[in-house]
Amino acid sequence: MGSDRPVLIPVILGTTRKGRMSAPAARLITDEINKRAGLRGELIDIAELGLRTDDVGAAVQNPELSDTLKRADALVIVAPEYNHGYPGPLKQVLDSYLKEYIHKPVGLAGVSAGSFGGTRVIQNLLPVMREVGLVTIFWDVNFSKVQDVFDDDGKLLDEAYVKRIDKFLNELVWMARTLRYGRENIPLD
Repeated sequence: MGSDRPVLIPVILGTTRKGRMSAPAARLITDEINKRAGLRGELIDIAELGLRTDDVGAAVQNPELSDTLKRADALVIVAPEYNHGYPGPLKQVLDSYLKEYIHKPVGLAGVSAGSFGGTRVIQNLLPVMREVGLVTIFWDVNFSKVQDVFDDDGKLLDEAYVKRIDKFLNELVWMARTLRYGRENIPLD
């Protein structure tokens, strides 16, 4: 691919709750992205967006987030599993930005205090990803029993996650480069 521009991969921390255990997972993935040459990760914490709930679509968009999503080559969504589902504020963000997502890959990371590691939240997000125009990759990262994965300061306790994230990012970056080439060079007739 001829572009010298780094592959931009925003990582969306998909919850606004206090004490959220998904924050260390989102920071870890962002850090792993930024360790790679030619990639640039950017953490987007939806708790800091000041989400409006009085309207929908473009009327509630955060202009800075919209710009970041337009420039993004791929996304990672880190979503905690709340009662088999995903947080409402994450759904609001997904629903409020549509044209920004078209033909871009997304990797999903599920976070859970239980042993399934957010598998059910990922299952519930898959049809939403398709509907908003994102292309899912076939690797996920599941943070099972997240309270045992990070210490109280957010430091990783289980280094096996670095290998899992590496495999996940390899697929995501391949898809990001492939789909960026397609968006830039192949007209959609």
